[in-house]
Amino acid sequence: IVPATAVQAMNVAVFLQKAEALQKKGMAAMFSSDIGLLKNELKGAGGALREERLAAQRAGRRPAYCPPESPAIQPNELLAHFRAIPAPQRARMEVKDALRSLLVRKYPCPA
Repeated sequence: IVPATAVQAMNVAVFLQKAEALQKKGMAAMFSSDIGLLKNELKGAGGALREERLAAQRAGRRPAYCPPESPAIQPNELLAHFRAIPAPQRARMEVKDALRSLLVRKYPCPA
């Protein structure tokens, strides 16, 4: 058994590759194990970013982003943001960092 900390985070290039393959499958994508993999990647990244934001607030620092009570990001919005990242950068950028950049843009903190 591999400890959870040893699992490497997915990069944006791999995420997009898997997401685009799922889109091509249409309804059959519902039966692919990759859909769970992508959901878990986003859930983990989102949870880590939430913890970073709350830790910054507890420490009296300004958080990177300030979401509403119920933030909502549509799948097409997420994929468009990831696709806007220059291709050479995608392989070096973790999903968490790409998600953070979307949240910063979508939910800026008041000045």
